[in-house]
Amino acid sequence: MVITIEPGVYLPGEELGIRIEDDVLVTADGYELLSGMLPRHPDAVESAMTERPRQISPGR
Repeated sequence: MVITIEPGVYLPGEELGIRIEDDVLVTADGYELLSGMLPRHPDAVESAMTERPRQISPGR
């Protein structure tokens, strides 16, 4: 089963919001964070948004 965990922060006065979605694969043996390679720190997210899009290959 795959589930998502989607915390979000919204600042209405600044018309700004962000939602970080984590995809988690849950198996009988445990779990695997499928979105672990994505940036988490605000500076890293901002930097990633200004970079040229990258293609992620299947199977990482």
